[in-house]
Amino acid sequence: MKVLFIGDIVGNTGRKALKSTLPHLKSKYNPHIIIANGENAAAGRGINANIAKEFFEQGIHGLTMGNHTWDNKEIFDFIDDEPRMVRPANYPPGTPGRGSMVVKGGGKELAVVNLMGRTFLPPLDDPFRKADEIIGQLSKKHKCILVDFHAEATSEKIAMGWYLDGRASLVVGTHTHVQSNDDTILPQGTAYLTDAGMVGSREGILGMERTAVLRKFTTQLPVRFQVCEGKWHFHAVFVELDEATGRARKIEKIRLLEDEWHMD
Repeated sequence: MKVLFIGDIVGNTGRKALKSTLPHLKSKYNPHIIIANGENAAAGRGINANIAKEFFEQGIHGLTMGNHTWDNKEIFDFIDDEPRMVRPANYPPGTPGRGSMVVKGGGKELAVVNLMGRTFLPPLDDPFRKADEIIGQLSKKHKCILVDFHAEATSEKIAMGWYLDGRASLVVGTHTHVQSNDDTILPQGTAYLTDAGMVGSREGILGMERTAVLRKFTTQLPVRFQVCEGKWHFHAVFVELDEATGRARKIEKIRLLEDEWHMD
């Protein structure tokens, strides 16, 4: 099974980058299933129904979220009815939405789990115990399992990778918007990457307009962040999985730059 996972799509700039590059990536990698993190898709904070529909129409099979899940209030109108979207599973019981899903594409099935770290982020339920619970259930029917671990601390992400080695096919981090360079296949067959990166402006700060971010750091006064409209970069990760065992055969980081893209 071939799976393409796309890092946090940030605002209009990220959506334009996705629209420009995804047809080429489909042709080059021929993925059976495409998953993307969509928690920053609507002006950098949250997602709405129209944007989710746009992503699905472009060929994305499933969306994961994170700490900005609830920033766009429209999500409460559709998250319970959208089986192709997950929010972190370690939110407390009774939270709208779901923490795992099974997506289908190209005749294949992939189980997807969304978890959120607790270091430098809101203190949700223990993501490690929640991983045990959900993967324990999913693994009864599914060999191939993807985990999007939306977390800030590198150490917490690496810990999750080792914790799930041999139980998940891919553990990929999101949230920092900076693609890491530690893509590997762990000893028990789990593909791992600390952070997939982002799809959005590389001229801002983590996709946001840099003047406001700099003002925040230099004054500590309240500011309004807006998505940067500068030239984009596109970050993703591609994996090939053995469907019989769920083990990864290959992992490859993807990084595209707008300037180089136009030169192709």
